[in-house]
Amino acid sequence: MELRQLGRSGVRVSRLALGTMTWGRDTDEHEAAEQLRFFLDAGGNFIDTAAVYGNGDAERVLGGFLGVMVPRDEIVIATKAGISFKNGERIVDNSRTSLIADLDRSLSHLRSEYVDLWQIHTWDQKTPLEEVLSALDYAVTTGRARHVGISNFAAWQLARSVTLQNPIFGKAPIISTQNEYSLLNRRIEGEILPASRELGVGVLSWSPLGRGVLTGKYRSGLPSDSRGASPHFSSFIEPYLDERSRKIVEAVMVASDGLGLSPLEVSLAWVR
Repeated sequence: MELRQLGRSGVRVSRLALGTMTWGRDTDEHEAAEQLRFFLDAGGNFIDTAAVYGNGDAERVLGGFLGVMVPRDEIVIATKAGISFKNGERIVDNSRTSLIADLDRSLSHLRSEYVDLWQIHTWDQKTPLEEVLSALDYAVTTGRARHVGISNFAAWQLARSVTLQNPIFGKAPIISTQNEYSLLNRRIEGEILPASRELGVGVLSWSPLGRGVLTGKYRSGLPSDSRGASPHFSSFIEPYLDERSRKIVEAVMVASDGLGLSPLEVSLAWVR
């Protein structure tokens, strides 16, 4: 698998990352190990997780594989902080104290002294941005994170964050932004992609398969083993089961038939 430089950093990551959102919930350790082995054998080195995935279980599962299935220094681990759930309620807390506590828990779950890329999971309306960014500096200066990034920020939030984190002033530079991008969701084309190019920030596209819908698996209903049928993730899939999405999926199917490729290959090739 081809490696690419992430933003203006020296980090080289595989063009595809292995996502772990379902690990510890709908994906057990055995299935996760199979996914990781297949990914590594294909030449992948970039694994994405988050403190909130499975309430930490995704990181725990991944941590159990480090040093057993793959040496720690042969992979790039990205995790995220700032989101949690309490009594079913989604909580966003990007205060410095909360973010650093999330990071320390992540390191414990991962059984690692550092993460390669630590990201703020989403924007927090309540916490001053300067306080949020101070946690990024702390993570890098203490060796807990080698690089830092952001996730799910709007373009103006991205631009302000990158500007404040100018390395000229001794700040830890933001090397990447992670946003949803696929044939079913092209919102970032308006401002985030142009801003990222101008600012030299790498773009990580989450859910390039349209939350799995672009594979065509939902054309005839909800497969029992799919996220669409999962009590944990059905609400995540539902927005892309509408008529607009159906038409796009059918167009992908036509293209894949004509090209002799799978819908998955066509959808990923479009994003890349």
